[in-house]
Amino acid sequence: MRGAELEIRRNLVIPAGELRETASRAGGPGGQHVNKTSTRVTLRWNVLESAVLSQAQRARLCSQLAHRITRRGELVVHAGRSRVRSRNRERARARLAALVREGLAVRRTRMATRESRASKARALEAKRRRGARKQRRGRVRADEE
Repeated sequence: MRGAELEIRRNLVIPAGELRETASRAGGPGGQHVNKTSTRVTLRWNVLESAVLSQAQRARLCSQLAHRITRRGELVVHAGRSRVRSRNRERARARLAALVREGLAVRRTRMATRESRASKARALEAKRRRGARKQRRGRVRADEE
C-alpha cells in the first residue's frame, strides 16, 4: 500500500510518484513507546505540478482549498491518532482523497423562488392567531396578585 496510487474517483487517480509520505513522532496514546517510534504520517501532494489535473480542475482546487495549500502548491494532510503507522497512512490517504473530492465538487447555484400565495396566507393567519392569543392574556394588576 505504501507506493500505491490514490483513487479520488473513477476518472481521477493520483499516481504514487506524485505523493510524498513522511513519518514522524506523534503525541497521544502509547506510553514510552510513543517516544521512540514514528507513527504519525504526513502526506503531501503538489496540486500545481500534478499531471493528472486539467487546468480547470487545478484552478478549482486552488480556490476551494486555498487555506490548505502551501506556497509551493502542496496539499498537506497529517494523521497521527492511531498508534500504528499503517492505520495512520490509510487515514491520511482517505482524508486527502476526501479533500480533493470535496474541492472538485461543483455545487449547483441556488435558484431564487417566490413563496406561494397559500404559504403567505398561512403565515399571516398564524401571525394573527399568535397576536390574538397574546391580546387575550391581558395585564396582571397589583390588587389581583
